Amino acid sequence: MATIPITKRGAEKLKTELKQLKSVERPAVVQAIAEARAQGDLSENAEYEAAKDRQGFIEGRIIEVEGKLSAAQIIDPTQLDAGGKVVFGATVDLEDEDSGDAVTYQIVGEDEADLKHGLINVSSPIARALIGKEEGDTAVVMAPGGERRYEVVAVRYI
Repeated sequence: MATIPITKRGAEKLKTELKQLKSVERPAVVQAIAEARAQGDLSENAEYEAAKDRQGFIEGRIIEVEGKLSAAQIIDPTQLDAGGKVVFGATVDLEDEDSGDAVTYQIVGEDEADLKHGLINVSSPIARALIGKEEGDTAVVMAPGGERRYEVVAVRYI
């Protein structure tokens, strides 16, 4: 199986989710199934069906998270020495060449991406355009609204 890049923070988030699923969600759904089963006839028991569906979702998510963690290549951005180049985990300050707007993004793994918090997926068009660039370079991004040009103002490993 191929490795999946993930930041140290992203790995901790997945581990926390896995612990929650195993120690809280799983026992709660087992209890809900037991209570629904105690009501008698299971053929027309909506609570039982809902609890079984929830159990299937939880078990599937546990398997998914465990698989991601086992294939994870955990990268600590503070330990990177990329010589000022934009790499996975780097935080990049950009300036839109047309509007002059300043934005800051950190390039992270698929599960960590959250544009509202400036976390962009490593496989997104903007991240792919930024990888390998250095301070002062221009990244050209093919966006849905057309071509966008960003100047790399700073590259940090935080």
